[in-house]
Amino acid sequence: MLSVFSAGFGLSLSLIVALGGQNLFLLRMGLGLHYRGPLVLAAVGSDGVLMALGVLGLGSVVTAYPEALRWLTLGGVAMLMLYGGAALRRAWQGEVLEGAQAARRAPSPRSAALTFLAITFLNPHVYLDTVGLVGAVGSRYDGALQLAFLAGAVSASALWFTSLVYGARLLLPLLKTPRAWRVLDSVIAAILLLLALALWGSLPSP
Repeated sequence: MLSVFSAGFGLSLSLIVALGGQNLFLLRMGLGLHYRGPLVLAAVGSDGVLMALGVLGLGSVVTAYPEALRWLTLGGVAMLMLYGGAALRRAWQGEVLEGAQAARRAPSPRSAALTFLAITFLNPHVYLDTVGLVGAVGSRYDGALQLAFLAGAVSASALWFTSLVYGARLLLPLLKTPRAWRVLDSVIAAILLLLALALWGSLPSP
């Protein structure tokens, strides 16, 4: 049972830790101390639901509809380019931190929620990896072992997102100048735009 839990934990963690739009969005919200609790719950809850759907055998649906995956990929490219452009704009403007709190204006709850939903569910890899791959491995187990695998996978998600969002504050002493924020936002923009290009290159054929 423990080995199955560990298998789910290890597979999930290996997929989540990779840099992506969702991780960068959560990191920046953590640095700004914005909506940390709700965002962690939303990220873990989304992963949990998607993983459960995959383990229950719905992962095969993802590969059965290539046209749907194509549109999801196009949506993901657009989302990454929009968020990358926003990071470039912030890098150009430059803003400062006051003490331990972000001086830059927090996004509205609605804006933060919509950005999180778009950056999570318009990413085709969330269906290929979180639903498809985790589901394919987890569905090979039966009964209690299947639940143990799913518990391990969700536990990894909870550990990573909590560490990412709440651990981001450890970087705050390094981000007290406009230059530091410009560097951070420039790096975020570069990563997101490169991810958009890579995603465009992997676009399924019509």
